[in-house]
Amino acid sequence: MAKKDKSSRLKGFYDLSLEKRRQELIDLGFSTSENLGNFNPETSLPLEIAENMIENVIGTFSLPVGIALNFQVNGCDVLVPMAVEEPSIVAGASFMAKLAREGGGFTAEITDPIMIGQIQILDVKDLSGARDAILDKKEELLANLEDLDPVLDKLGGGPKDLEVRIINNSAIGPFLVIHLLIDVRDAMGANVVNTACERLAPFLADLTGGRVHLRILSNLADRRLARASCIIPVERLAFEDYSGEQVRDGIIEAWAFADSDSYRAATHNKGIMNGIDAVTLVTGNDWRAIEAGAHAYAARFGFYRSLSTWYKNPDGDLAGELELPLALGIVGGATRVHPGAKAALELMDVKTAKELAEIVVCVGLAQNLAALRALATDGIQKGHMQLHARQVAIAAGAEGDQIDQLVEELVKEDKVRIDRAQEILRTWKQDNSKK
Repeated sequence: MAKKDKSSRLKGFYDLSLEKRRQELIDLGFSTSENLGNFNPETSLPLEIAENMIENVIGTFSLPVGIALNFQVNGCDVLVPMAVEEPSIVAGASFMAKLAREGGGFTAEITDPIMIGQIQILDVKDLSGARDAILDKKEELLANLEDLDPVLDKLGGGPKDLEVRIINNSAIGPFLVIHLLIDVRDAMGANVVNTACERLAPFLADLTGGRVHLRILSNLADRRLARASCIIPVERLAFEDYSGEQVRDGIIEAWAFADSDSYRAATHNKGIMNGIDAVTLVTGNDWRAIEAGAHAYAARFGFYRSLSTWYKNPDGDLAGELELPLALGIVGGATRVHPGAKAALELMDVKTAKELAEIVVCVGLAQNLAALRALATDGIQKGHMQLHARQVAIAAGAEGDQIDQLVEELVKEDKVRIDRAQEILRTWKQDNSKK
């Protein structure tokens, strides 16, 4: 990540023009003109690259890329690129990161990058006996995968363990599932895990006398966890007529709702994923896999609940924690093919998948705090609608200087609606025609 002598506190960054923002990133040493050029619509994903990434390509689709400021992760400042269409996400994460700095920034830790491959075996006559036979031959089975990926092995990765489960199902009866645990290092891991499962399948069929069916990785990567924590000094939570204690307690009460009710937890966790998905997407990672794993992990206790925890620490400050699976990679796939993804990784100055996961989990915690603070005080719409007004103005047909003028009028009236925006534009047009 960025060195400690680089600060992510870029004051007034929001007020700069797009070109001046880029120039500031260059002047401060966060990026280069060439690297930022990979975020230009015409160069971020050339059609010849897109055509080789997926099937039936007819073009590309762009999203805005914004920079979340103020993040300090494990003592290092970092600027965080986020690809997202929803207003207030980048601003919310940046402001919460600013508050977190007052308490020492974010702390993050990542477990080893262990991915799980699943092998389903049907028609096994003696399930218990087959399970014991597999476990007795574990070392021999793993030895069959020694040359799976020489580069991975050289880096300390590769197959690490093997587990066996018996699953009972009313539709097809009981069957065996083998979990193959593989350390994938800086990769997301899908390809190497799937290859390993397919290679091991015939050996398992011979050993159990059963029929091997599915051989596929699991996106519930609960051996590859990312954890983030932060402390927000209670006095820093105060604003307008709200005391710090009121905001702190309101955030904790809002979190408790999500931790107790699945209907609330779904939206609560969506707020966390607003930040996580935005960074996952811009770095070319599989945001769908991350989403699936996160939501499955949220239901690991038998009901769907909050992924985060917020509480008052002994000093009376607000403390927050977030834990979820994060199967992120910086090698292979779109991370090394998409020019914009490569540019995003370079901007963050990450050298390992571990560093990327540390940043991403902290963004998720910041995003969660932004939503909870808004909900516990003014409500989610006040800040969101102010930013949403710009999209409404553009959709209504405003251009140039009209956009800012129309945004100001819509917010002043508290009527951020496209019909009202169009009506105002028509009035302006009529007034100008009379001059």
